[in-house]
Amino acid sequence: MPSKPIMIGALDFPSRGDAYAFLKAILARYDVGDKVNAADSAILRDALALHPESSIKIDSGIQSFSVRTADFGTKCFWVNRVDGSTEKFALRACVYGNK
Repeated sequence: MPSKPIMIGALDFPSRGDAYAFLKAILARYDVGDKVNAADSAILRDALALHPESSIKIDSGIQSFSVRTADFGTKCFWVNRVDGSTEKFALRACVYGNK
């Protein structure tokens, strides 16, 4: 079964796999501890809005994004909220809708 197209903000992807690969490529450009630049942050805002738990992840509002370690020593994006709290989120959940 072919993957469905998906839009992340103004970006139109022919498949969810293409969208996921695009987001993973953004993550690959950063090292653990890096703050995400403004252009990539705009894309991540749109991606995070698609997460099934977006309201929980965003909570008090998005201040910025950073790259930190996640489970099993992998790296992932973290949302840094305006209240100073942080939360990791899975790119896979943003694209495929599962947790």
